[in-house]
Amino acid sequence: MKTYSAKPLEVERKWYLLDAEGQTLGRLAVLAANLLRGKHKPQFTPNVDTGDFVIIINAEKISVTGKKETGKKYYHHTGFPGGLKVATFKELMEKNPKLALEKAIKGMLPHNTLGQEQFNKLKIYAGAEHPHAAQKPVVYTEREAE
Repeated sequence: MKTYSAKPLEVERKWYLLDAEGQTLGRLAVLAANLLRGKHKPQFTPNVDTGDFVIIINAEKISVTGKKETGKKYYHHTGFPGGLKVATFKELMEKNPKLALEKAIKGMLPHNTLGQEQFNKLKIYAGAEHPHAAQKPVVYTEREAE
């Protein structure tokens, strides 16, 4: 029996909507990363982008457990000497609530051009509104299977 390998042209893409309100950062990031990679599909192929589009709303209402709100640090270097910038989760959420979720999901995708293509299918919005109503996104529940 031959092993099935998905072709890029025969992949059917859907749009899924995830609501971040009341969700934990890591658990939502895993769910979104799996949808972006296509791991929920039977025709998943690691070297082909078989994933779907993911819309995340209410990113400003995401939470973390324990002392991570003040203890979790995000690092960024400007490239200049002494240019290390450090921000806590709380500071990052006040400045740009989408960024914490983007960093968590991007770290779970492959670190190559395939991962960049998959990350481009992610749309994150701080509030409850999104401009993708024409794509008719389906509200995703974890129990849903193809």
